[in-house]
Amino acid sequence: MFQRFSQRVSVFLIFICGLASLLPSGSAQQTTAATPQQAPASPAPPLLPDPLSQTVYATANDKDYSEDFSSLSLKSSAFYPLPPVMGQKDDSPKMPFVRERWQMMWRPADPIDLYVCKPKETTGKLPVILYLYTSPSDTKRFKSDDWCMTMTSDGFAAVGFLSAYTGDRLDMRSPSATFFTDFRESLVSTVHDIQMILDYLATRDDLDMNRVGMYGQGSGGTIAILASSVDKRIRALDVLTPWGDWKNFFAQGSYPSAEKRAKFQSPEFLAQIAPFDPVTLLLRVKAKSLRIQDVRKSGRMPDASQVRLEAAAPRTAVITQYGDQASLAAHAPVGVLFGWLRTELQPNAKPKVILAKSERIHYFPPESVNPLPPLIPLAELKKQDQQKQKQ
Repeated sequence: MFQRFSQRVSVFLIFICGLASLLPSGSAQQTTAATPQQAPASPAPPLLPDPLSQTVYATANDKDYSEDFSSLSLKSSAFYPLPPVMGQKDDSPKMPFVRERWQMMWRPADPIDLYVCKPKETTGKLPVILYLYTSPSDTKRFKSDDWCMTMTSDGFAAVGFLSAYTGDRLDMRSPSATFFTDFRESLVSTVHDIQMILDYLATRDDLDMNRVGMYGQGSGGTIAILASSVDKRIRALDVLTPWGDWKNFFAQGSYPSAEKRAKFQSPEFLAQIAPFDPVTLLLRVKAKSLRIQDVRKSGRMPDASQVRLEAAAPRTAVITQYGDQASLAAHAPVGVLFGWLRTELQPNAKPKVILAKSERIHYFPPESVNPLPPLIPLAELKKQDQQKQKQ
């Protein structure tokens, strides 16, 4: 909404200035020396030439920004990306990694901080994994030395960023804006961002773009699935409890709150986001390797919706089900959680084949056990006391 308002204001000011230039000048009788006209500057070449986004950069020089939120592809949108600017570089001799923070901008009033962490003492181009966590979140984890050290182990580069309407990217939005303010825009614009980020990474000489993976959690997992449905550069995809099955997600999930759900259950809203449901797009995922990890009783993503999403996955996908959060922590600590993705990006990784359910679906039962007896309401206790007295 802010972007559309800004564009309308800009057009209005240009219109007023145009009228002013047509008015007669107050110093019309004063002669002035004619200034020679300069030759028009030649248009700048595309900043990030890439076959997947030639249409975008063909119109970028006109600075005629437009974004099509009805399409996951970049082909019907036009951006004018500014040159990436390195805002910070951390290269402590005590740390085994280097961390770069780049500011990217291809959309008005929406700068994106991109964190690139690389291991030291490596040769050749590095395989790279993109990390997108659920909304709401912030960039604190990307600034953490522990996070960078963990994610760059085994010779991998790690790239972290936030989705639209999340964290610092809300600074130029309405104070009341959230990821759900314009849900479709939050999803689709971040899918566009991923493609633009991949375009940038392809211009670097230190990353192996034939070995690109992506990890997504919650809403980030949803966006990762959507991005992989249109961009084949993501070779391996690992998602943790991705959102989806929109009708039931908004009717049965824990977010948004019950009093705000009417908007999200309207036929108009559901029709608008239906094309962006992972349940319908999983079969279009272009990643060679796909794993879905679901945590039951996780709140936001209802268990029944998790089952529907798992049923829609291709038969080459690996599905891991955890009975609860404690089960996830017990069976998939951080080192194990990201190990699968790194294995799938090895040069000798085998192509996926159709597997039997027993081979590709793994279940870990709940670990949480409440040692205390269940709480009994006070009214029930009084009722029990009265019954005992009667006896």
